[in-house]
Amino acid sequence: MNMGKALVFEFAKLWAFIVCFLAVTACASAGEGKINIGDKMDDFTLNDTDGKPHSLYQSKGKNATVVIFIATQCPYSNAFNHVMEQLYEEHQGKAVGFVAINANRTEPAAEVAQHAKAKGLKFLILKDEGSAIANRLGARATPEVYLLDSSMVLRYHGALGNSKNPTTNPAVASSDEAKPAIEAVLAGKSVSMPTTKAFGCSIKR
Repeated sequence: MNMGKALVFEFAKLWAFIVCFLAVTACASAGEGKINIGDKMDDFTLNDTDGKPHSLYQSKGKNATVVIFIATQCPYSNAFNHVMEQLYEEHQGKAVGFVAINANRTEPAAEVAQHAKAKGLKFLILKDEGSAIANRLGARATPEVYLLDSSMVLRYHGALGNSKNPTTNPAVASSDEAKPAIEAVLAGKSVSMPTTKAFGCSIKR
């Protein structure tokens, strides 16, 4: 009887170890890969919501490229829809590429397309099936910004708005941290605050 209890106990410990190991592995897979300030972002190709492929390096040679992870159902991301569109509109004449990426497995391409139309988002939105690019970059939240210079080198990574004041209120949403970084890159200057903490909903892998 005691031997039986001992075997059950050892089995329970082994099972607990396996569960913990799998959980850690899953977390590691979700966040594997990371790009740091000063690193060149490798090219990638993703489909838009109509299934047409687009390469990141289509923007190569532009003065700057904004890559931003977004969502359809996240209240944080939705609070900044108008901010993203305004940034896009303001920089159209300044040779700035603007690429939005939806990496949520819970938000299919058809939903992403419908959301963009309903919210009046005119910038390019790509669908990251399997969160492959989000994993490569280590992206965690929506919205989360990666700003590249003309050589595709990362110059800013973090929040779109004020990282010290997370909000789901569109009335107070801003581009307080991303816009100055864009303007610095366009002026050929160093970004004074190259990293901030992106706030929002977690990417649903």
